[in-house]
Amino acid sequence: MTQANKGAEALVKTMDKTAAKAVTKTTTKKAEKIFPEYIYPDYQLIAGVDEVGRGPLVGAVVTAAVILDPNNPIEGLTDSKKLTEKKRESLSIEIKEKALAWSIARADAHEVDELNILHATMLAMTRAIARLPIQPEFVLIDGNRCPELPMPSEALVKGDLRVAEISAASILAKVHRDNEMKELDLVYPEFGFAKHKGYPTKLHFEMLAKYGPTPQHRQSFKPVKDALGLK
Repeated sequence: MTQANKGAEALVKTMDKTAAKAVTKTTTKKAEKIFPEYIYPDYQLIAGVDEVGRGPLVGAVVTAAVILDPNNPIEGLTDSKKLTEKKRESLSIEIKEKALAWSIARADAHEVDELNILHATMLAMTRAIARLPIQPEFVLIDGNRCPELPMPSEALVKGDLRVAEISAASILAKVHRDNEMKELDLVYPEFGFAKHKGYPTKLHFEMLAKYGPTPQHRQSFKPVKDALGLK
């Protein structure tokens, strides 16, 4: 290959990389436009609700409800999954200090098995709203459906990225459930719950096969059924 050809090839590669970056930027911008800024309804007391723990094989599904104080804003609220553990924990403390009202609720593994994960999640959300010391006028739920509530509500896809109240709820729920998994890790250290938080990881599957399920495992979930020899 001549020097000129090498130079031409290098230029083509550079152009390809530039084009790829442009496509990535365009794709990202398009993705951001799918979920526009949320326009709040005309209510004063609006609660955000989110859940954590639908996917794990063990433990409760945890929900939180938060009514924020518009006169006491909290910086850095977003989807809890986009934050470091340290940042989530510091924001959790701040949310509890600054919010007008907050609550945490759960549906345990036995309720998940009895009701199924969807209905257990709806139950936990209902409990979180009921436990708020101040009852909201309107409720925003992360996701695509709402539980039956005594006040008007709206389901909001990607709500934890669009609405501060839901972001705050996702952080409280995540920190609370992670702490539950750390406590369970002390009881069953061989499972590594503090690391994977009960999600279906390779380590979790290996420990299920080796030791069998704990009483906190969700027996209606297929990997746990398989470990128990159930159909």
